[in-house]
Amino acid sequence: MNIPLLNCDIGESFGAWTMGGDAQVMPWIDCANIACGFHASDPSIMRKTVALALEHQVTIGAHPAYPDLVGFGRRSMNCSAQEVEDMLLYQIGALDGICRAEGGRVQYVKPHGAMYNDMMRAPAQLRAVFKAVAAYGSDLRLMLMASRDNSTAQGLSAEYGVPIWFEAFADRAYDPDGHLMSRSLPGAVHHDPETLIAQALTLARGEPLTASDGSALSLQVDTLCVHGDNQSSIAAVQRIREAFSALGHK
Repeated sequence: MNIPLLNCDIGESFGAWTMGGDAQVMPWIDCANIACGFHASDPSIMRKTVALALEHQVTIGAHPAYPDLVGFGRRSMNCSAQEVEDMLLYQIGALDGICRAEGGRVQYVKPHGAMYNDMMRAPAQLRAVFKAVAAYGSDLRLMLMASRDNSTAQGLSAEYGVPIWFEAFADRAYDPDGHLMSRSLPGAVHHDPETLIAQALTLARGEPLTASDGSALSLQVDTLCVHGDNQSSIAAVQRIREAFSALGHK
C-alpha cells in the first residue's frame, strides 16, 4: 500500500492579515506548499513559514499563482504560455532565495488556484509549467492533479525530465474526468470532518471515489492535499495523520 504524503497550502497570511493555522498544522504534514507573494504572502511571511517548515523537517514546495491578491488567485487570467512560464520562474526563485538564506531549498512546485485548474485543461499552459520547472532545475518535482487520464502529464514528465507527484483532495468532490468540481456548485467542498477522513482513507487504500455523475473514479495518488485554515480542519488533519499511521505510514 502506497500511503500518500500529506501536503498543505500554507504561508498565506499577508501583512497584518492572518490566514490559516500554520504553526498548528505544520507538525502533522509532510509537504508545505508555500505561497510566493502573487496570490498571498509577503517576504516576511515567506521567511517565517520557511523557518517553521525547516524546524519540523517538512519538505518545502513553491506555490505560485496568477498575480491576483484581491481574488486570492482563484480567478482565471488570460495569460500567454510565456507569461505563465515567466511568472513561475519569478516566484520559484523568490521562495528559493529565502529557503537558501534559511539553510533549505525548494524541492517541488505546486501551482495554486485558477492557474492549477487552468493548466489541467489547457495543454499549452501545462507545457509552460513543465518548461519553467525544468528550466529552474535543481531536480524539482511538479505536483499536479491526478485525473482519470494522466497520459498527457506523464508524457510531458518524460519529455522534460521533470518527476511528478499526482495529488488528490480529501475535501473536494470530483467530476467524471477526475477534475475538481467548481466551488460554486453544491457539494463541491466537503466540510464534515468524517467525510474528509473517509475520503482520505479511500484514496490511501487505492479504492475508487464516486464522481459527480455516480461513476467510479480511480486516481493515482502520491500526495493528498489537506487544509489547515480553521480549527476543525486542523483537527481533521491530525485525525487523517493518525488514520494513516494505523495503515502503516511512518
